[in-house]
Amino acid sequence: MSLTAGTFDDPAFLTDLRAQMLKFATLQLSDPVAAEDAVQEALTGALRNATSFGGRSALRTWVFAILKNKIVDMIRQRQRRAEIQPLLNFDSDDEETTELFDRRGMWQPEDRPTDWGNPEDELLGKEFWRVFDACLNHLPAQQGRIFMMREFLEMATTEICAEADITVSNLNVLLHRARLRLRGCLESHWFAKETAEC
Repeated sequence: MSLTAGTFDDPAFLTDLRAQMLKFATLQLSDPVAAEDAVQEALTGALRNATSFGGRSALRTWVFAILKNKIVDMIRQRQRRAEIQPLLNFDSDDEETTELFDRRGMWQPEDRPTDWGNPEDELLGKEFWRVFDACLNHLPAQQGRIFMMREFLEMATTEICAEADITVSNLNVLLHRARLRLRGCLESHWFAKETAEC
């Protein structure tokens, strides 16, 4: 499949794609200039290697995979050059998560996860990803960044801790909080909506 037969020749698609890429890169790199560089390199690489795009995935997915690799490379280069800028101090207040569980570590009845149905079927819908993206964008910045490093960039624990200047324990807490918030947001804006419509 050639790019001219795809959507790269659509200015609206390119504008939207570039905005999404820039938002993601800025979140991960915490530096608008570096984010702009990563996006430009990814788009240039996609155009340069257009013939290698076989159409086995969506064009957007392919370009984001290129961006993902650029971001991981940039993070690793920063670590090697010891130019890591520390993030905001870690907030050790664990109140928001401890109130969800009783003394034995069991869910409080009102906070118990709801039935999400068949997640594999739900994941196929474009609407789900729009809701997921909105939920992800409403996470606190550090939680969102850490979650994306782990789940999207698939970075190792040691790399994430070095980049974010946090301990493994802090990483686990941030991931736990991010997942709890995402779960709550999805239950409120996606799964609860489905139940209400039935």
